[in-house]
Amino acid sequence: MNQRTLNKEIEFKGKGLHTGETVNMVLKPTTANQGIKFQRIDLEGQPIVLADALNVSSTVRNTTIKKGEAIVSTIEHLLSALYALHIDNVLIEIDGPEVPIQDGSSLNFVNSILEVGIQELEKEQEVLVIRNPIHYVDEDTGSEISVFPAEGFELTAMIDFDSKILGLQYANFNAYTDYVKEVAPARTFVFLHELTQLMQYDLVKGGGLDNAVVFVEEVPEQEEIDRISKSFGREDIQVEKGGILNKGGLKFENEPARHKLLDMIGDLALVGKQIQGRIIVTKPGHTANVNLAKRLKLLFREQKKLKGIPTYDPSDSPIYDVVDISKKLPHRFPFLLIDKIIELTSEHVVGVKNVTFNEQYFQGHFPNNPVMPGVLQIEAMAQTGGILALSTVEDPENWDTYFLKIDKAKFKRKVVPGDAIVFKLDLLAPIRRGIVTMQGTAYVGNNIVSEAELTAQIVRRPV
Repeated sequence: MNQRTLNKEIEFKGKGLHTGETVNMVLKPTTANQGIKFQRIDLEGQPIVLADALNVSSTVRNTTIKKGEAIVSTIEHLLSALYALHIDNVLIEIDGPEVPIQDGSSLNFVNSILEVGIQELEKEQEVLVIRNPIHYVDEDTGSEISVFPAEGFELTAMIDFDSKILGLQYANFNAYTDYVKEVAPARTFVFLHELTQLMQYDLVKGGGLDNAVVFVEEVPEQEEIDRISKSFGREDIQVEKGGILNKGGLKFENEPARHKLLDMIGDLALVGKQIQGRIIVTKPGHTANVNLAKRLKLLFREQKKLKGIPTYDPSDSPIYDVVDISKKLPHRFPFLLIDKIIELTSEHVVGVKNVTFNEQYFQGHFPNNPVMPGVLQIEAMAQTGGILALSTVEDPENWDTYFLKIDKAKFKRKVVPGDAIVFKLDLLAPIRRGIVTMQGTAYVGNNIVSEAELTAQIVRRPV
């Protein structure tokens, strides 16, 4: 499936569940590879926050993202609607700190999107494919999470609040589920006895019976009922027995489980990619959902790196051999660490280093257990990137490249004599004013051995 966006803008207005503030929000179509972004147009500079698991700042009763001073909370219902409709790219302008709660579900978001229509873009969607089972217990929440390979995207949410009113429930979502009819209408819910605590945390200022299902287990004192009535701005709230406070009851027998499913879909949208796999969560919640999203995001990054492993056939003629390389780089033995360049484009370069027992550093670096120093792997990576950088100038023999910064360096596997390291360097941004930023990855066979983000500057050599 290709990436998708909206056909045209959609406007929403309403109050936030927790802040109680009335906000205006506009969803705008964007181009491919933009992702879902929120823009706080009420703040100086109108900062943008990407809907990304790594930007989550709070999961207390909602999911909140933050970048700098810009905060956007209760994003999960809107993200759920976008993800379920396979919409990857939207700019969301908002003039307050919280997405409008609407009726506590995602139904209004879904219906509004379907009304304006969806536009297909030319770029393909990127998909995270679950290839191996994952099972763990979330230490923060006690939630049990299992992830399995599957043909499509499947979710199961199982809840048990140990309540005589709200018992054990589960809900499923897969390719045959009608999200609009079976998931989107499910409303957020709360127990009556929780409301006092939530109010103490300065939450649910915009809550009411029109945007949440309220379960009553024990009839509280009248003083407590009066306090809740005042908070809801209602005088007709009466609690005479356990059950559901809302008139009209539930939309589904398992509406709470379905809403947990809705939340899971929204929180997993923070992976930023479509997911192919089956996910089962016992005791789901925003904290467990977001922790899972972070794990899956890192898994996708690893998959993408491995998917990009260059093909190295020693019998093929290289673009540059070591003699050619020595004409372009100022390095000489024992510090010329690249033997071949086998790929070179305007955006990436691939080099090869054959590690032998005769390397000079093995005499002093773990001599009885020879391991290539990690810093020399980074240096070899940088020399490979130097070939890419210098390919952009007409007289590369008169220029040098110097490190400005090394970020996110990781070493994942030992490199030993007999290994052939393949270094791939990809430009992260166009070269401007001689500044080159590259993502470097080193492979031995099908394994990543090291990686780093490198920033260098091309400088003309003194005459």
